[in-house]
Formats: sequence, structure tokens, C-alpha cells
Amino acid sequence: MKQTYLSLVIGSLLAANAPVAWSQEAAQAEGTQATATTLDEVTVTARRRSESILDVPVAVSAFGEEQLKDLQASNIDGLQGAVPNMNIVQGRGSANSVNVFIRGIGQPDALQTFDPGVGMYVDDVYYSRINGALFSLFDVQQVEVLRGPQGTLYGKNSTGGAIKLTTKNPFDNEGGAVEVTAGDYGRLEGRFYASGRLSDTVAVSLAGAKITNDGYVKDPDTGRRFNDDDTGSLRFKLALAPTDGFRATLTVDHTEQDAALTMGRPMAPLLQTSLAPAGVVVLQPGQTGKWDRTARTSFADHQGQELEHSGASLALDWDLNAQWQLKSITAFRKLKTHSFIDIDASEYELGDVLVALDQDQKSQEFQLHYDNGSNLHATFGAYYMKENVPSHQEAYADDLFSMLGAGIPFLRTIDDDLTTTSKAAFAHLNWEFAPTWTLAAGVRWTKDTKEYDRSTSTFWGAPFTSLNATVAFSAKADWTATTPSVSLQKAFSDNVMGYVSANRGFKSGGFNGRANTVYDTQHAKFDPEYVWTYELGLKATSDDKRLRGSVAAFKSDYKDFQARVSQDVGTFPVLNAAELNIQGIEFEGSAILGEATVLAAQFGWLDADYDRFDDFRLDPSYPGFDPNVNHDHVPFSPEYTARLSLQHTFNLDTAGALTLGADASYRSRTWLSVDNRDVLSQGAYTVVGAFGSWDSPSMDWQVRAGVRNLTDEVYMIEGQEFASVGNIQTAYYGLPRNWYVSVRYNF
Repeated sequence: MKQTYLSLVIGSLLAANAPVAWSQEAAQAEGTQATATTLDEVTVTARRRSESILDVPVAVSAFGEEQLKDLQASNIDGLQGAVPNMNIVQGRGSANSVNVFIRGIGQPDALQTFDPGVGMYVDDVYYSRINGALFSLFDVQQVEVLRGPQGTLYGKNSTGGAIKLTTKNPFDNEGGAVEVTAGDYGRLEGRFYASGRLSDTVAVSLAGAKITNDGYVKDPDTGRRFNDDDTGSLRFKLALAPTDGFRATLTVDHTEQDAALTMGRPMAPLLQTSLAPAGVVVLQPGQTGKWDRTARTSFADHQGQELEHSGASLALDWDLNAQWQLKSITAFRKLKTHSFIDIDASEYELGDVLVALDQDQKSQEFQLHYDNGSNLHATFGAYYMKENVPSHQEAYADDLFSMLGAGIPFLRTIDDDLTTTSKAAFAHLNWEFAPTWTLAAGVRWTKDTKEYDRSTSTFWGAPFTSLNATVAFSAKADWTATTPSVSLQKAFSDNVMGYVSANRGFKSGGFNGRANTVYDTQHAKFDPEYVWTYELGLKATSDDKRLRGSVAAFKSDYKDFQARVSQDVGTFPVLNAAELNIQGIEFEGSAILGEATVLAAQFGWLDADYDRFDDFRLDPSYPGFDPNVNHDHVPFSPEYTARLSLQHTFNLDTAGALTLGADASYRSRTWLSVDNRDVLSQGAYTVVGAFGSWDSPSMDWQVRAGVRNLTDEVYMIEGQEFASVGNIQTAYYGLPRNWYVSVRYNF
């Protein structure tokens, strides 16, 4: 059969990492050499059941274990550049948090009173904090990235999208692997996975990782290292299948991290307010030019960043009969962090903080699936989650004010406790009402209740001890929302599918976790965010399975954006400030060229604009009028993202196989703060990577070497903007050029 013209065009377009799941993984399972002749079918669970990625009317990217290796991704932020219109980087000033924006929607602030804009799931368990979400990819079967609002099929509603990590099933992955990696900057990593059947009905697995490096930022005077890592993780799984109609999986995991400070670079002059004589003192000019990856801090050597993250989950599946299936997911998680963050990134005390969380969450989800075996599938679900997040915080600012040339000691302590209860019911129906035509519709009802208690105390040094005060408040509120979804898809042939869809997303309101004055406490509550996203998509593959591609165009109406802004010293209101109009186009695809060359690409165009941004600081009649504030650009939403990768496998016959690969990822200008500041704007840049791997003839040994950021590009990925406090505008940077070598043994 001839290739259809449409599938040829789409497969040949810049169409990214619809993952290149070719025959290598299957060959490893069989212990034979890999030959890239066709693209294997990619199966996803974006709609809570296994389906071909080409049949799902959702913009979704999927990456298997081999694709993650080829991306050289050791953590979840290694997906940066691999998915169109997604920004995923290490969170600002933190060794363990992640900042994710999809299609211009996300939440960069790790403060516990903000909810994520993009849902993070591991084995269908929702992780409610972006702290602890910088996942290490050490036993992952597949990662799926869903773009656009999610809710009618998922435990927790989200406005931007969802990232789903699925770890390996002990029944499906008998055997195991041991891997050791070494590289520059003191990088040393070890990973293992072992799985086996204890009987025909019982299987277990154990996976672990130890990840260390010395850090790529250092103090130029002392040689002290920053931005390092020392993380250990374990995951145990017990899987049971006592009958053909019942399956159970118990998972227990634990992660510990003990890292040094994560340091950035002060981009603007750091300022001190002198009370006598009255004036402003420049403590340090803003840094310009290429960063030399050095930093100084006011924190002592022992003041770093620590994390403990543990959890357990139990997934139960019952096949009630040929048409009905019941699924239960019960989970408990606990997160403890004790992190010092040098927000001003200098030896001065202007914005130095301690943030200590002691979070726990418990959740229960039920799903009831119906499938009549021909043209109707339905999902009914209920979800419950309760989260408690007590925290203790301290802010140190001994250099923020001075008198007669001497700094005035200042300490603020905060103790707060946030309890969130989320309840939801959802339903989704998928109906092939005529040959080649399928209608899907869903609805979700959500009620989120939040109770917040906060006490903040300020302690001034002489001569201002009379200003010492404590401000406390308690608040409670709840929000409900109904969020529908609908899609219509048409199978134009066995290889080409098109769809249109509309989805509504919701993120609940909350309370300002930086309400430091009586006035702030009276205006601490902020309202929910809502988004409607409309999408038109097309997916295709060639008849010979050597080309695969997809394209999606979307438009989002995003209302009541929750924006944290800087007002006065110590005052940071959260405003439902903005309405956004977001539109874009996304391409993804892959192709096999010749007999053993694989080409993959992605391209994203994003036009994100504010229809309005209500900011009282722009009112000339306001005492704190600031003409320098502007909101011309939506943060973390570059206009263009693209990636191109190419790899070729040389069959060495009895000597095994050698694969060489390279990729280039492009990102246009990106703004790194809600309040646009020129120094927190990263111009367009390209990051290049390269790798080579050798597999033994029996596929039991693999040696891999690679280089990330081959051209040693210096680029910003995150920013701290607290301009009302000492003019703090701090940038955080991506990794420098780094190399590694790994050896893996499969058994």
C-alpha cells in the first residue's frame, strides 16, 4: 500500500518526540541485536486505560526507558526541550522542587499556600507539592506529558496539564539491571532494579538509586561548593494476581536528600536603606556579562537543604465481569524539608530564609470502568484527598536597613498550618456512535476546602525594638467548580485520526502565605483560576510504520490568574490579577531513515498575552506607584520551542551494536518573573547534546557516554523577583557542559 500524502507530510514535519519507541527495547527483552525497521506502537494511559497514542484525542507525549536515556535525563527536568510548549526546570533556589509550565500555565512559587498548575503523578498517585517533585528517573517504565486542562479522568484537577510517571511492574519486568555512572563535577551515581516471581501469582521488585555530584557553583574565595546533590532513593513493589480477575500492587518508596545551597546570581544592584543619614546604599552592583558560576553566601557551611520524602500506595483492580472493572488507589505520603535559601545570592542578609515543611497527604480514588466490547466505554470516579502542611520559616535581613553605617538586626519568624480537603466526582463517556466517528464527554465536580492558621513575628535590633510585633490570623474557605470536557474524533483511515475538543480546568483559591501585616491578613484570600482550552488535532502514521507525526492547534481563555507581586518591604500580595489569551501550535513526530537511522523532532509556537492585568502599583494615585513595573510578557512562556534529534545504530555483528546520537534544543526569549524585569529575561539559546552507546551481542552489557550542553551555553532558567526587598532580582542557571560514562549490566 502507498503511504497517504497526509501521513507523509505530518511524519516529515518538525514533529518531535512522539517517542521513538523502535525495536531496541523489544530486542533487549529477547536478548537480540536491535535493528530499526519500524516504529513500535506507543501505548499510553492518558484516559486511564491502555490505548495507542494515535487513538487518543489528547495532546500527549510519551517516553519509554530507552528514550529517557537518549534524552540524557536523570531527573524529570531532563524533559526540558523534549515536549513542545513545556517549560520544566529545577525550582528557584531549591535542590528538590520543580517549576513546570505547559502552554503558558503553571506555578513557579514553591510556597505551600499555592497549588501546582500542572499535576504530577507517580503510578496514578497525585503529588500535591512541587517540593519533592524533582523526581529521579531510576525505575521508570514510561513518562507521559498531557497538555491542556485535566480533570474528568484524573484524581486532581489541573489547569495546565499533567505529567504521569509509571514505574515498572514486577510481573512484566522479570530480571533486573545494575548501572554505575561517573562524570565531571564529581558526578557518581549508582542505580539498580531487580524483579522476580515468587510464584505464578506473586511478584516483587526492588529499585534503588544513589546520586551524587560536587556542584557546579563555588565560592571564589573559599572554594566552597554549591548546587550539588546527594540523594538516595528506594522503591519496593509487591504485586499479587491470585485470580485472573483480581490484581493488587503495594508500593513503598523513600527518598532522602542532603544538598548544599542552590545558589543563583544577583542581576540587579543590591540596595540597603539608610535611615540616618537618609538615603540608599548600593551594597553590591548587579552582575553583568557571562557568569563565571561563582557565588558567595551569608549562610554557614552546615546550612544546606535537606529532604525526606516517603510514601505507600495500594492499587487494587477487580474485573467484576466481562464489561465492568473496579479500581481503587489508596495512598499516603509524607514530605519533610529543611532548606536554607539565599534569595539575594550574596554575602549580605537581605532575603535569606529558612523554610521547613512537615507535610503529609492521604488520598483515596475509586474508578469504575465499563466497556461493552464494541463502541462504548465509560469511566466513573470519586476522589478524596486530605493534606496537612505545617511549616516553620525564618527570614534574615540584618543588612536591609542601616543607621550611621551599621546594619539593624532583623528577624521574622513564621509558623503556619494549612489543611486542604479535596473531594471530587467525575464521569467520562467514550461512544463510537457511527463507524469512524467517536464522541467523548465528561464532567467533574470538585469541592476544595482550606483552613489556614498563620502567625508571624518580627524582631528588630536596637534602636527599633519597640517595633517588635506578632500578627496572627486564621481563615477558612471552600470553593466548588464543575468542569466539563468534550471531544469529537474522526478516523479518516486506519492511519489518520483527527479531533476537536474543549476542556475546562480549575485551580482552587487559597490564602497568602506571605501576609505579614494586619492589612495583609485582611486581604489574604485569593480566588480560583479557571481556563477553557479549545483544541484541534491530527495524528497519523505511515502504512509501513516508518513515519509517525501529530499536530495540534489550541486556544485557551485563562481567567483570574493568581499573581504574587512585590508591593512594599515585607508586603507581597497575591492578586487574581489577570486574564490571558493563549494560543499555539504544536508538532511532534519521528521517522526511520534507511535501515538504522532515527530522526525525531518537535516544534511549538506559543502566543501568550494578558488581556488585562490589574495591578494597583500602576495607579499613579497609589502611594507606592512604580512606573518600572510592567507585565508585557507571560513568564516561562517562550514564543518558540524546538528540538531535533538524530541517531544511528551500527550493527557490529558478533561485536554487538554501536549507537551514536545527537540533539539540539532551541528556546526563544523567556521571561522569568511575573513582574517583568529586563535582567530576568533570557534571550534565545540552543543547547546541544551528544551520546554514544555500545550494546553487547546478547544485550546484557551496555556502555554509554555522553555530553550535555556541548557548547557550554550559559543561560538562565529561573528567577527570584523581590524588588521591594533590597532590589532582589536573582537568576538561576542551567547546567554547564558536563560529560559522563555509564556501565550497565542487565540480568
